[in-house]
Amino acid sequence: MDAAAATVAERVAALRDERIDHRFKGLPPDADGLTVGELTDQRRTLTDGGFSTPLLVLSAEALDHNLAALERWTTDHGLAFAPHGKTSMAPRLFARQLDHGAWGITVAVPHQLRVARAFGIPRVFLANELVDPAALRHLAAELDADPGFTFVCYVDSPHGVALMNTALAAAGARRPVDVVVELGAGDGARTGVRTEAEAAAVASAAAAAPHLRLVGVAGYEGEVPSPDPDRVRAWLRRLTALAAALDAAGAFADAERIIVSAGGSAWFDAVAEVFADLPAFSRPALPLLRSGAYVTHDDQHYARITPFTRVPGHLEPAFRLWAQVVSRPSPTQAFLNAGKRDAPYDLGLPTPLTVRSPSGLRPAPSSLRVTGISDQHLWLDVPPSDPLQVGDLVSLGLSHPCTTFDKWPLIPVATTDGTVTEYVRTFF
Repeated sequence: MDAAAATVAERVAALRDERIDHRFKGLPPDADGLTVGELTDQRRTLTDGGFSTPLLVLSAEALDHNLAALERWTTDHGLAFAPHGKTSMAPRLFARQLDHGAWGITVAVPHQLRVARAFGIPRVFLANELVDPAALRHLAAELDADPGFTFVCYVDSPHGVALMNTALAAAGARRPVDVVVELGAGDGARTGVRTEAEAAAVASAAAAAPHLRLVGVAGYEGEVPSPDPDRVRAWLRRLTALAAALDAAGAFADAERIIVSAGGSAWFDAVAEVFADLPAFSRPALPLLRSGAYVTHDDQHYARITPFTRVPGHLEPAFRLWAQVVSRPSPTQAFLNAGKRDAPYDLGLPTPLTVRSPSGLRPAPSSLRVTGISDQHLWLDVPPSDPLQVGDLVSLGLSHPCTTFDKWPLIPVATTDGTVTEYVRTFF
């Protein structure tokens, strides 16, 4: 283990010393005052360990599978990997991703960078233009204090370049900040330059800024309008052609390697296909994938759009939300004690999977459906003949990891038999 990995491991291990209290919903009330490590060592079970509902649980086996699956896939396709940390904001999972071969961790905003650095993450890719003076002061201090720290972020305007350079100069930055030109995915897409001429102007501004170093190009193919395989591949070819054109113009003269980066969780097969044919550059290339949702996958949105519906491989949904029936006011309606505070709902409502009653565990019938969500309730349509009753527990599959993690500050990880083996702390 190198020094950087040892630092990450030490700081993540220190999370075991945090005390359990009222901040952590779903955890056993009688665990208050224990450290996370002490509770972990008790190896409580979900069924009789005193946990309350609603309760979000991660599958230990699914996490293991997904981490290994993307490590194997990126290695087989010759890609470096910086999974998007905004999905989980969980340093324990960051550490596991690094252990599984990740080059670094991607973030989106300054707070996420601060979390990553607080836990010693040695390489951070910030997928945004960073123009906030306070954040740039922090970044400059981190770079100056740690010669081993690698940081890269987007630039997409000459004005943004000027703001960054001015703020870094005012901070007395001694190391230049590595930047990549962001190519937008088309009109109506999110951030990024729209044309190659604009990209050249941004690259020229960055190359001339003494506190910046231009090292590549990047973007997000998930924003391609009306995406299909042909449109996504066409945009990715634009990205690689832009890298080649800027390299030919000498834009990367100060770079040690040329980064070409893309990759959400829907099109990483197309990224691998196009990046496999990168042109010869003047410097070594770093083809960098940034998919993040893979770590837990899901039961709906990503289950439908994952590239593993098109290419060999699979991911497993790792989340289960347990909620209790607190009311069945009519033969066809019931309410669970979980709602918008607990479950994602932006890309689909939760799906009942199993029901636990005094008589045991049974599969939920397909006609048992979530039809609505309130702040603290899920609305269920119930077949009139279904024996569901107040007090029963329902496990639910979820859609969209990014809006699941942020609702839970401490999440138990359990094996198939229900034994809780660890707890994942999030920092949103």
